[in-house]
Amino acid sequence: MSADTFTTALFLITAVIAAGVLISAIFPVFYQMAGTFTSAGHAADQQLRTNIQIILPFANESGYARVWMKNTGSTQIALSDIARSDVICGDAGNFNRLSLSSTGTLSNGQWTYTLADLNNNNYWDPGETLEIDAYTTTIQPTDQVYFQFVLPSGVSTSDQFTVTVPPS
Repeated sequence: MSADTFTTALFLITAVIAAGVLISAIFPVFYQMAGTFTSAGHAADQQLRTNIQIILPFANESGYARVWMKNTGSTQIALSDIARSDVICGDAGNFNRLSLSSTGTLSNGQWTYTLADLNNNNYWDPGETLEIDAYTTTIQPTDQVYFQFVLPSGVSTSDQFTVTVPPS
């Protein structure tokens, strides 16, 4: 009888130790998964709350494009995010990623922006309009122009429109 009690006690001690080892091995994995789910949820939330729409595109035969966009989402977009954004523009079959002009003067393959900032708070607030000016020699007078704006978060908007030729 004491042999059975001793064996049962050993099995019970072994089970407790095994449970402790199992919990100490699994707990960090659950903790790491929770952090991953939290960060993925935050990123998805930011993308759902961020929305931009092109309200009026224009391009002329000289290669200049001007596009007005409105922040139709519910979150602010920092000016630093606008500066790090990708602008892709050009002929619908021949477009390029343009670089931000550091001087405000456009040369081939560059873009610049102006924010109609109603609050002067260095954010593109919901309801405010952003004007993008771009210059690329790939825009031809008889072709369609392709324009795409992509924020660092991956939220994007694009449009295809015709070149406006002034009457002769």
